[in-house]
Amino acid sequence: MEYARGGRGSHSPGDHHQHDHDEGSDSQRRNKRYHRHTSNQIQRLESMFKECPHPDEKQRMQLSRELGLAPRQIKFWFQNRRTQLKAQHERQDNSTLRAENDKIRCENIAFREALKNCICPNCGPAPLNEDSYFDDQKMRLENLHLKEELDRVSSIAAKYIGRPISQLPSILPIHMSPLELSMGTSPFGIQQGLFGIGGDINSSLDLDLLQGTCSNAMPNFPYQPGSLSEMDKSHMSTIATNALEEFLRLLHTNDPLWIKSATDGKDVLNLEIYERMFPKANTHLKNPNFRVEASRDSIVVMMNSSNLAEMFTDANKWRELFSTIVSAARTIEVISSGIMGGNSGSLQLMYEELQVLSPHVSTREFYFLRYSQQIEQGTWAIVDVSYDFPQDNQFAPQFRSHRFPSGCLIQDFSNGQSKVTWIEHVEVEDKTLPHRFFRNLIYSGLAFGSERWLATLQRTCERIACQMVTPNPTRDLGGAITSSEGKKSTMKLAQRMVTNFCANISTSNGQRWTILSGLDEVGVRVTVHKSTDPGQPNGVVLSAATTIWLPISPHIVFNFFKDDRKRPQWDVLSNGNPVQEVAHIANGSHPGNRISILRAFNTTQNNMLILQESCIDSSGALVVYCPVDIPSINIAMNGEDPSYIPLLPSGFSISHDGQHDQGGVDGASTSSNTSTNIGRSGGSLITVAFQILVSNLPSAKLNMDSITTVNNLISTTIHQIKASLNCPSS
Repeated sequence: MEYARGGRGSHSPGDHHQHDHDEGSDSQRRNKRYHRHTSNQIQRLESMFKECPHPDEKQRMQLSRELGLAPRQIKFWFQNRRTQLKAQHERQDNSTLRAENDKIRCENIAFREALKNCICPNCGPAPLNEDSYFDDQKMRLENLHLKEELDRVSSIAAKYIGRPISQLPSILPIHMSPLELSMGTSPFGIQQGLFGIGGDINSSLDLDLLQGTCSNAMPNFPYQPGSLSEMDKSHMSTIATNALEEFLRLLHTNDPLWIKSATDGKDVLNLEIYERMFPKANTHLKNPNFRVEASRDSIVVMMNSSNLAEMFTDANKWRELFSTIVSAARTIEVISSGIMGGNSGSLQLMYEELQVLSPHVSTREFYFLRYSQQIEQGTWAIVDVSYDFPQDNQFAPQFRSHRFPSGCLIQDFSNGQSKVTWIEHVEVEDKTLPHRFFRNLIYSGLAFGSERWLATLQRTCERIACQMVTPNPTRDLGGAITSSEGKKSTMKLAQRMVTNFCANISTSNGQRWTILSGLDEVGVRVTVHKSTDPGQPNGVVLSAATTIWLPISPHIVFNFFKDDRKRPQWDVLSNGNPVQEVAHIANGSHPGNRISILRAFNTTQNNMLILQESCIDSSGALVVYCPVDIPSINIAMNGEDPSYIPLLPSGFSISHDGQHDQGGVDGASTSSNTSTNIGRSGGSLITVAFQILVSNLPSAKLNMDSITTVNNLISTTIHQIKASLNCPSS
């Protein structure tokens, strides 16, 4: 026998009151006895409840006789059971509703965050602190005011003309771009404002192309394949295996497959022998619009084979390693991750876009398979081959570049060095005929050939090796950089500056250039973008670039630009004031490969320094610089993260004009196997590029003064360069 510990609501349906009377004191209720139903009684009641939760009086009487319970007990048991079931259902409903509410709340937060980061591909990010409602109201009011003004002027004019304005002959409209309207001037005013500053103005100037694009926008990939089936992956693996076999045969076969060029002694592929050895079912070799570029070269670099293989299989590291050649790179899908999680046997479907550092040369795009294989201990093969998508796909006809089995063989040497043998074999169709300035450079294979790849790789590996060396205060001028962390941080900042410079002068499909004025037949090209990157000043940035030809070898031009004493001769922004190098970091074996921190004398901005990196190899040279305030320089020198230091670099890219070598500097060999042999005969192609911040507000409009300023800046700089190097100004 048990006693109840609470009121009626505390009992289960199996507990029942023994009611002798309905009324009484609280003490009498607490003293009442209760008795627990037996398991058979509860089982019978539960069975009946499932059939009929609300039994009538007749059914209750029948249960009473069967179970030996009073009808009142039966009634109370069913009441309590219904109450208990209702409570259970309410708890379940509450739990379900609570889960749905949490899910909706999370979705709401995700939608709000997505809306914050939503960017229009044409307009860029939303302007800061902009109230679109009030802007719309303002435009409506201005529109109403203009209509009233038009009606007033029309009525006055009609009095003197004698007929309504609507009956006058129509005037041909003048087509104006949004940029022209934002500057409040006509197309003729633009031409008059720029005439005499940068030369003749192109009469067909299309300023619509100047509308903003994101500075960090990735190229618009023309094709994004869906999920690949196992059959597709198996087919890709077969293509990669065959490409590796062909690559190794190309690597180890010499005459007659490879013959020596009579002009420079380089290996040239015999196409007739190649077609005989490697017959292809589908080829464009018979099409006169397609050209084949094939080259083979080797070099020794300061990095072991395993580290190089790791960098080659990472798209981001690949782009950093060849930032002057690769303007965009992405891994589309990993077909195979390699054996035991390593790089050996890895197969990836990748995209890359290759560039010449000039806005006047079209980029080359490739969708290709990259296969990495360790041949033996200390020897790696990295093979690339184009992957042809199904012909019924609308993207397929857009291919203008095709890569036959190409790549490199990396063999370990002593002291952490390795020998790299590179084969570059592509078939291309020029989108447009190259300008005569660049024709020799491209057709000779110097623009995208193996020599340029290897020269860039050698210089970059030297830079990485220098980054690992502990700084020496006696070598770093002024002893400003004394810690390894400060050296690495400063070199990281300079690397980002160079990468930004290269990205902003390419013709990547993320960049849109407009010819502004005629200058040396190629014209000054300009583009504008809204910068929102943390590593760039926020606002509207105007970029301008052009390429000129000088009848001087690249190494002479490079020595002129890197000489601090001659800087006032070409640096318009220094106003003729001298500069002093306060610190430097060597980043290569050539004395010209260095990162410098410069200070200009007699300037109004005493808190600004100049960060500059100069580098040269057998394929060309770079001189890139950027004003940086002293607190930001101190951040880098102290070893802190320099990723958020805003940079807006300008500078020069120097390359050969593609004329055949007539011997190196002072009779030295011009082989790319020696990094110091950088001299060539012939002239130089020099790309001059500047960036200026038009406004700190992303919503600002480009004005006429900004275009005039940057055009004047480039024109004056080129004039001073030619005068200093005794070159004709025409």
